[in-house]
Amino acid sequence: MGGLTVTGTGDPFAFDLITMGRIGVDLYPLTTGVPLAEAETFGKFLGGSPANVAVAAARLGRRVAVITRTGADPFGGYLRSELRRFGVDDRWATEVAGLPTPITFCEIFPPDRFPLYFYRLPKAPDLEIAPDEVDLEAVRAARVFWMTGTGLSEEPSRAATLAALEARARAATTVFDLDWRPMLWREKPGPYYERALAWATVAVGNTEECEIATGESDPYAAARALLAAGVELAVVKRGPEGVLAVHRDGSVAEVPPVPVEVVNGLGAGDAFGGALCHGLLAGWPVERVMRYANAAGAIVASRLACSTAMPFSHEVEEVLGRAGGV
Repeated sequence: MGGLTVTGTGDPFAFDLITMGRIGVDLYPLTTGVPLAEAETFGKFLGGSPANVAVAAARLGRRVAVITRTGADPFGGYLRSELRRFGVDDRWATEVAGLPTPITFCEIFPPDRFPLYFYRLPKAPDLEIAPDEVDLEAVRAARVFWMTGTGLSEEPSRAATLAALEARARAATTVFDLDWRPMLWREKPGPYYERALAWATVAVGNTEECEIATGESDPYAAARALLAAGVELAVVKRGPEGVLAVHRDGSVAEVPPVPVEVVNGLGAGDAFGGALCHGLLAGWPVERVMRYANAAGAIVASRLACSTAMPFSHEVEEVLGRAGGV
């Protein structure tokens, strides 16, 4: 199976990757298997899927920026500081007066139960990204652009996200992270997902997210439906069954999971996403990209946090070596 061709403007100052959307502070109990009502100590981490994907790609050596917004408060300052510390350009991580920076709590019950509690009221600042605030020239120039379903959930973020997609005009690699968070939606996502898929070249999501986007519960049927909706590559994350990738050229890659002792599965998908972008940028065959992304996700699943847990390339290569991957 061949790889996708990652194109861009040729601008030497262009970013390898720009992500757009959710950011917040993750507060995780430092003891696993304890409900929030009984937890006494918490760790504070940068969170939000697009922010974590940016961190994951930066850890792998990519030049990365994120388009997002925070509250004009100490937590917002903390997030921008963390982005810079991780090597992510924060020039488009701006403040919104009057809205608090979101906080997300989770409970950690390995191996497969990690309930999330989002505090994004009265409205999350990252949903206040307006179309005229987006640097469309930079978005067009980026070698990869990554957006999420949550960015489509409310205005003006919805209009801004769609404007960014249209500015890309499918001229380069554009990834739609289906990112279905039902508690963050007030209306049916279908029409907005359909519009975004028409502009994306890659769609990635777990089986539930793919079903929301396509109406298909079978992974193969969902992948075919995503291709029919407009993308060139459909990536279906199947948890303990591994990952399925189907390309428009008809080729298929099925990659098994990397066995690990799960500590916290919440950041695995974001590590997968950052590594996916890294592999596409490298021009690898899709099967190799999937193996690499699977290994990155497994590493983070074996650690407590999300952003600080994102692996470096030598760590991913070590896991692949142990698993017999390439």
